[in-house]
Amino acid sequence: MNICILDGYTLNPGDLSWDAIKSLGNCTIYDRTTPEEIAARAADAEIVLTNKVVLDAKQIEQLPKLKYIGVLATGYNVVDLEAARKRGIAVTNIPAYSTMSVAQMVFAHLLNVTHHVAHYAEEVGKGVWENCSDFCFYDTPLIELAGKTMGIVGLGNTGMATAKIALAFGMKVIAKTSKSAAQLPEGITPDSLDTLLAESDAISLNCPLTESTKGIINKQTIGKMKPSAILINTGRGPLVNENDLAEALDSGRIAAFCADVLSTEPPSPENPLLKARNCYLTPHIAWATLEARQRLMKIAADNIREFIEGKPLTNKIV
Repeated sequence: MNICILDGYTLNPGDLSWDAIKSLGNCTIYDRTTPEEIAARAADAEIVLTNKVVLDAKQIEQLPKLKYIGVLATGYNVVDLEAARKRGIAVTNIPAYSTMSVAQMVFAHLLNVTHHVAHYAEEVGKGVWENCSDFCFYDTPLIELAGKTMGIVGLGNTGMATAKIALAFGMKVIAKTSKSAAQLPEGITPDSLDTLLAESDAISLNCPLTESTKGIINKQTIGKMKPSAILINTGRGPLVNENDLAEALDSGRIAAFCADVLSTEPPSPENPLLKARNCYLTPHIAWATLEARQRLMKIAADNIREFIEGKPLTNKIV
């Protein structure tokens, strides 16, 4: 089988091995591929792997040998599933490979805000501590998480992992979820979105992006939050109305926003969140720990092996 990897760099910038996938066929790997390059690069491929390169109906039509599309991510909106289905092309994804890494990033952001870790490390580097009259110095409020309320919107794998970490910190956890109280571990209380917004000291967005969740954070919902609220988005960028949120941050309506995702990535220089007050952004790296990428690579190879051997596809989308 001819295997074409269209955009392998973010998965493997050089610290992993492609050998498990290379062993399954004649493998060609590209760091990045533009839409105009897809047809030529994947012309002879029966198997195409993509992370963020879009395979729409037009692109799929130009690949007559294509039999299998492996998405190197959990989300699979980069593939026109109906076009794949009409052609009988199998589509798989990589679920739950980065659950703990993303949950860890939620708290990396939260702890940075509550203890201003980056700020104090920078101040020490400037010599502030060594010139201090006291044994310590602090010029910002420092916040303890124990006893605070964490609101989690979406209680799938990552939301549940985030909830368990919050409980370990001694936080009260409330969640907007379709699960009933009887289905949830002790310490997690299901509630309405309005209640979650009003009562939470920290809010973590862990829900999928759907028509009903797009722009779920907007001027109206922000208005229901505490002025001291810390909002964290490691889910999907379009969950947030970025203009409304930037206005809320600049006016002091909420305390801080932390995100690992934005509506467009990389962001436009005009994105209002880039210069908003108390806005802490990381460049979509929550998924990218070494351990998570190793799991992703293994699952991708397992998916391909199942397809080649004619076995039922564990992670089948189409």
